Amino acid sequence: MILNCIIIEDEPLAMIRVKEFARKVPFLRVCQTFDNALEAIEFLRTEKIDLIFLDIQMDEFSGIQLLECLLQRPEVILTTAFDHYALKGFELQVTDYLLKPFTFERFLQAVIRVQDKLSISSSNSVYPSFLFIKTEYRLEKVLLEEILFIEGMRDYRRLHLNTRKIMTLETFKELEGQLPNHQFCRVHKSFLVSLDKIESVERDRIKIQKELIPVSGTYRESFYKKIKYSSK
Repeated sequence: MILNCIIIEDEPLAMIRVKEFARKVPFLRVCQTFDNALEAIEFLRTEKIDLIFLDIQMDEFSGIQLLECLLQRPEVILTTAFDHYALKGFELQVTDYLLKPFTFERFLQAVIRVQDKLSISSSNSVYPSFLFIKTEYRLEKVLLEEILFIEGMRDYRRLHLNTRKIMTLETFKELEGQLPNHQFCRVHKSFLVSLDKIESVERDRIKIQKELIPVSGTYRESFYKKIKYSSK
């Protein structure tokens, strides 16, 4: 399981340390970094993230304030130089609490705890074999096995199915929330593919039937790791 994460940290050296630690862990993918919590809010509203590394004391808007304003939030590992926030972190049900300066071993222990927690949650989740897509004025039933790939087209998403195409205003984030993570993968800001429909991959281009779909740099590492593990 690849964990998509972001880092929110206003100390440059601390930011570098967390990024370097994260790059050593095969199942972590750093999607974005922020030096203040306010900038992260919009990103969290539109992107699917599994884990936040979150500094507590920051100018203007603290890590605690960020957590308190999020209605739905990913797993959180707090990073701070102050131990008196531990109780507040416990109240906010964060997964772990790293006291600066922390070692790589302690960092790894924290992220493995997150991975174990999400793996258990995923194994307990039962995905239906279909979903209902909002299109025009109706909800249309779509079998997961029908889906070849999903294409972003400005405000719309186009579902390419075996025998038809469907347009919807649902966002990629909304669609990803309904699709099993092991079966579907985002490969580009404008494309999400069904892994079992891939015929070949060459030079960062995926072939599904007659279509060639690009793999962008943002999603390249997680995509190749996913198809590597799924083929074992």
